[in-house]
Amino acid sequence: MSGFSGSPRLIKGGIVVLDPGSGVIQRVIVLQYNPDSLTRTLQVQATSAEGSDRSEALRIKAPATETLKLDAEIDVTDQLEFPEQNQTATQLGLHPQLAALETLVHPTSAQLEANNAMAQAGQLEIIPMEAPLTLFAWSRSRIVPVRVTEFSITEEAFDPALNPIRAKVSLGMRVLSVYDLGFGHRGGSLFMGYLRTKEQLAAQSRGQLGQLGMTGLP
Repeated sequence: MSGFSGSPRLIKGGIVVLDPGSGVIQRVIVLQYNPDSLTRTLQVQATSAEGSDRSEALRIKAPATETLKLDAEIDVTDQLEFPEQNQTATQLGLHPQLAALETLVHPTSAQLEANNAMAQAGQLEIIPMEAPLTLFAWSRSRIVPVRVTEFSITEEAFDPALNPIRAKVSLGMRVLSVYDLGFGHRGGSLFMGYLRTKEQLAAQSRGQLGQLGMTGLP
């Protein structure tokens, strides 16, 4: 036997967390199992055509607002069969994986303490805390900056210490465009790359009028 497997290598989807200033990768969250479905909704940002100004009817003022929704399953029950090789799962269950996701929607404790210190010092204006730059990675064709807008966890099974060992996670995200981040921002350049990839893929799709039962337009 050659040891070669004909099965293609499975690429996982996931989330990459970057420092918004330096672009240094802070964390990579890999989805244990790829979701069966990914729901994408695009809302057109068009100029209102109401009134007599017909020149506005075909104008688009910004990239479409794109939202993403997915449900993912995570499970460490198989790892618990081999506790010596999986001590983290044995001791903590899914807590580390869930905590990594939950930190996407919380400011850090250090940020909260710093803001509290400024408030105690009498500073009137407290600057809102900046979150890391979050990227949703779903193949090389879809690497896009996002903000997590919805997040729910259903913990379905527990070990004797009440650590969760099986859970479903629902994530809702909004794609951040250059109108949100600016062209000079690392996330803005990633969005532009995402948009250019769409344009390149669209160029590969060429239909013909004949397929619509027409030889020409009226």
